[in-house]
This record gives sequence, structure tokens and C-alpha cells, in this order.
Amino acid sequence: MFSRITVAGLAVVVLTACGGAPQQAAPAVPAAATTPPAAQAGPALSITDPWVKTAKKGMSAAFGTLVNNSGTDVVVMSAATPLSPKVELHEVAESAGKSVMRPKEGGFVIPAHGSHELKPGGDHIMLMGLAQEVRPGDEISFTLTLEDGGTFDFTALGKDFAGAKEDYQPGMDMDAHGESGADQGGEHG
Repeated sequence: MFSRITVAGLAVVVLTACGGAPQQAAPAVPAAATTPPAAQAGPALSITDPWVKTAKKGMSAAFGTLVNNSGTDVVVMSAATPLSPKVELHEVAESAGKSVMRPKEGGFVIPAHGSHELKPGGDHIMLMGLAQEVRPGDEISFTLTLEDGGTFDFTALGKDFAGAKEDYQPGMDMDAHGESGADQGGEHG
């Protein structure tokens, strides 16, 4: 048995001497990452299903779902569109027992890796003094200005919508039952 071990040991020594230094297995190389780094993951902000309520004149509103693809909150401070000289970020809130539309203090906050829905009867982008009629299928461009000074551009489609009895015209609010303030003598705030 001693001779078998000696022969095996000599074989290792001979093989090592012939090849120089003993061969070591190549270090494992990690596979290429399939997920790009965060800096290459795309824009921090996106929007799904953006649309604008059709209107012949006066006021309208834009809706959709803002999506934050980053690890930090994104705050939308203002909006602009060639369709309207005056654009405001609005919310619908309770005031004196009725729902009223008003400017959104502090803008729209989209949480990290979250979303913020702009919808009839809720937060929306208010368009005042339309420069032209909004028809179904019209493409309307928007630029949102963010708290960090960046901007986000998107295009929304004109869409007929008669839900929630909303009428974005001067002097309109909505009470808690979705009836326009014009029926109540209310004023848009």
C-alpha cells in the first residue's frame, strides 16, 4: 500500500514539474447583470392612460396615473400645455360639507416606487381658458415641472367623459353628491 501512495505522489510531483506551477481552476466569473443599474433604468416619472376631458371652450382637466420608478419621492409642482394659458394642479376636497375643486398646496407627491392617480372627482390638472376645442382623439402635449427643477413631458388624448356630473366651467364646484355648484349657486375655488 505504501508503494501505491508513493507512486501516486510521484505522479503529482512529475505532473506539477512538467507544467510549471500547479494549474488552478479559473476564478468564477459572475454572470452579467440582467438588471441595468438604477441610473440606466429609465425616467424616474412616467404616466399611464393620460387623457383630457373633451370641451368646446372654457375649462377642462387632464387625468392619468403618474408612476414613480425611482427610490425617492417625486413632487410635481406645476404643469403647462399649449392648449391653455392657465394651468393649475387641483384637488377635490371637503369644505363646508361639500366637495370643492381648489389648487393643490405643495403639488402632487408621487411616493418612491409608487403612483398617484389623477381622476375625475380627485386630483387633476386643471386647464382654464382653453385656446381651442378638445375633441375625442386630439393629442395634447403637457410639461410637468418637478420640485427638483426637472421636467417631464407627455401627450394625453382627448376623451369624452360625462361621469361624476363634472362641468369644468367658471363658477362650478361639486357638492358631496357630485352635483355641480351651479345648481347650488356655488363658485369654483
